[in-house]
Amino acid sequence: MKYFNSDHISSLPSRQRANLLNTISGFKSANLIATCGENRLSNVAIFNSVVHLGSNPPLLGFILRPLTVERHTYNNIKSTSTYTINAVSEKIYQAAHATAAKYSENESEFAKTGLTEKYRDGFEAPFVMESPIQIGCRYINEYQIEENGCLLMVGAIEHIHIEESILLNDQWGKLDEANIVSIVGLDGYAKPLIIDRLSYAKPNETPKSILHGTQESESSH
Repeated sequence: MKYFNSDHISSLPSRQRANLLNTISGFKSANLIATCGENRLSNVAIFNSVVHLGSNPPLLGFILRPLTVERHTYNNIKSTSTYTINAVSEKIYQAAHATAAKYSENESEFAKTGLTEKYRDGFEAPFVMESPIQIGCRYINEYQIEENGCLLMVGAIEHIHIEESILLNDQWGKLDEANIVSIVGLDGYAKPLIIDRLSYAKPNETPKSILHGTQESESSH
């Protein structure tokens, strides 16, 4: 195996260092975060940092880089408190990647990339119509990561639109049925395949496959 210590890492050319550190943490979720500013101009950008923070209350988080340059997503969220998180499928991954280009505040990535904005539920922020999972969130809080100046943005889930065909009987989402992709590093895209789903782990028991069944109640063990 190739070995890097902290000195080796810091001495790598910046792009090589970014490639190494962005890929070794594994496959990441691919999502489009869409917003609308007070000027009613929409914005959509790809993120690989959306994380589940809890189910009760239902919360999602994502990481924003330091506000040392203009961040249209951040500005729109702060002005309207609403945004949507939309899963990226194989069908739209190239258009999704194109949203990372540096467009001006007066240009909508929807128009530039061919993605379709859809307003629904009376929600102020647009959903991405082509996405198989569309989540409407409301801004709750933000936390600065002191070590690098990034922000953890926290939002409450208010609306979920999901393709019914990927939901199992217990509402478990079999994401590969919708060809949802993940991100490797900053520029690699992969289509994960769910190989199994296992029962809750119990001491001295071998987990069993429940991919075509239902997870037993957690309270039953």
